[in-house]
Amino acid sequence: MIVKRKICFVITSRVHYARSQSLLELLRNHPTLELQIIVGGSALLPKYGDVTTSLEKQGYHIDERLYTVIEGGDHIAMAKTTGLTILEFTNAFQRLDPDIVVIRGDRFEKLAAAIAAAYMNKTIAHIEGGDVSGSIDESVRHAITKLSHFHFVTNTRSLERVLRMGERPDTVFNTGSLDVEFAVKAPAIPDAKINEALDRVGVGSHVDIAKPFIMVIQHPVTSGEELSAKRVEEEQFKHVRATLKAVGGQETPVLWFWPNIDAGTDALSKAIRMYRESHQPKHIRFIKNLEPATFINLLRRSACLVGNSSAGIKECSYLGIPVVDVGDRQNRRFTGPHMLNTGYDSKEIGRALASQVRHGKYPANPFYYQAEPSRRIAELLSTLPLYSQKLFHD
Repeated sequence: MIVKRKICFVITSRVHYARSQSLLELLRNHPTLELQIIVGGSALLPKYGDVTTSLEKQGYHIDERLYTVIEGGDHIAMAKTTGLTILEFTNAFQRLDPDIVVIRGDRFEKLAAAIAAAYMNKTIAHIEGGDVSGSIDESVRHAITKLSHFHFVTNTRSLERVLRMGERPDTVFNTGSLDVEFAVKAPAIPDAKINEALDRVGVGSHVDIAKPFIMVIQHPVTSGEELSAKRVEEEQFKHVRATLKAVGGQETPVLWFWPNIDAGTDALSKAIRMYRESHQPKHIRFIKNLEPATFINLLRRSACLVGNSSAGIKECSYLGIPVVDVGDRQNRRFTGPHMLNTGYDSKEIGRALASQVRHGKYPANPFYYQAEPSRRIAELLSTLPLYSQKLFHD
């Protein structure tokens, strides 16, 4: 009888769940692995995209649901949520007793999972280590790297950074981006079905995707000078107002996606609602949640992506979609010529947007691409020797 290695996959946001579907399927069907799934954080909240229904429709068993989000939309709420989440992950890992805990990205909930797993002597595999950015997420990402035992990075520069942090070379693998894999493999959906989906989930004007349209995804920026909760709200409010003014001042239809749960999200949401109610724009549709494959099909068709989402860095680089990156949330990531960066000035954003729409698609950039990253990660998880005590590699 084969004793299967237990792989515990942590899901705390809809985005990371969506981009990990190929890997989850391979882990579930692997002959020597037993997949465990923990869902927590915003991935359990309907307003941010509850993923449990989608998981259950696909036949996955959810082993643990961890309700840990403290509302507030500020840095205090993020810090307290992290502390509470450590307690909940500790209990979950004790019950499930996994051999490997798989953690993806740089979310504060993922740091909580890494801390709990490390203190319980669990082997940790980290996906997307070594990336850099312009926010607190970078510090969180590097902290998770130092707690992790195996590293599946998305590009050569990130691999070099992880090695410089003292990780053993035989534990670091450039597997490429799961985001890009999903963007390449997601099945095509006809325009009519996408339009039907948009009319069901969004509010505002109808957007016909058979014609040119723009997508906007702008999340809070969670780093910078120390500010009071009131000043954080004022800054975030001002940031998104600039983008709203820029895209509202042109005629191309817009699909605007709701921000994530980071500190400052309440201010962004408030600004969006106020703009929608006061201007009642005829060319903008506001969307909170959308099925992952539908989102990728929209991204493939879009004339430009505006905002500060990592989708502009990875998926758009390979798809050749023009991007206007607003602010400094992504300012240290590697980008190709498909991206123009702006400050929080509506005129500057508007000029960059007009330039990108005129330019059209760019050549595909393979920087974040590797063939079959999910398959390679699954095989490595099934064969790599387990260990718990880490040592700095000089």
